[in-house]
Amino acid sequence: MLVYTAFILGLLGSFHCIGMCGPIAFVLPLDRKNKPKMILQTATYHIGRLLAYAFIGLLFGSLGKGLYLAGFQQNISIIVGVLMILIVLIPVKIFNKYNFTKPLYSLIGRVKKSLGLYLQKKSFKALFLTGFFNGFLPCGLVYMALFGSISVSNAFLGSLYMFVFGLGTIPMMTLAVFAGNFLKVSVRNKIQKIIPVFVVIIGLLFILRGLGLGIKYISPSDAKLNISENAKSCISPQK
Repeated sequence: MLVYTAFILGLLGSFHCIGMCGPIAFVLPLDRKNKPKMILQTATYHIGRLLAYAFIGLLFGSLGKGLYLAGFQQNISIIVGVLMILIVLIPVKIFNKYNFTKPLYSLIGRVKKSLGLYLQKKSFKALFLTGFFNGFLPCGLVYMALFGSISVSNAFLGSLYMFVFGLGTIPMMTLAVFAGNFLKVSVRNKIQKIIPVFVVIIGLLFILRGLGLGIKYISPSDAKLNISENAKSCISPQK
């Protein structure tokens, strides 16, 4: 199981998140004069985000479970790895030409409207819901994490994959809340150049996992296929 790749993706991708979701973190209605309360408020915001990721992971993990039961698990892992690598290698202008999120514009508009309303309130409920709706905003790194949640074998692991991805984003997002826009543009640009390298590495890990080379923890053999072969041998007529 490659759940640890979710944390790495979240941790490295959080530098990208500062640019995308950072503006929300900067304007959270926190009590900055009361540090203990501010910490609790920030935690409430993060819990909302993590639950949103876990919920999305549950849905996509269920899809992965169906593929697993159909016997496509290893192939899906390879496809996910290839897609991750292709997304990094294909120029952004090509993706901009075909806006895949256009059908979701109406839903995204509602999410942004809800975010705007809750950002004006200072209750813990509002902070939780701000984090929750924040988790549904379109983001390339979240999409990559969702690929990972599809490749796991069941809904629970899909949910866990996305939850761990969210955990990886917490350190940088918390710094964004407390320190504001603390990274210089030049530093952020350098980090942005490193992120694709790690995405390719994670993609390669998924491909290795799908190949079932018998490498412990990285590319385990497909036990399901082995069981199927044993079952076939048991029911085959003796010669």
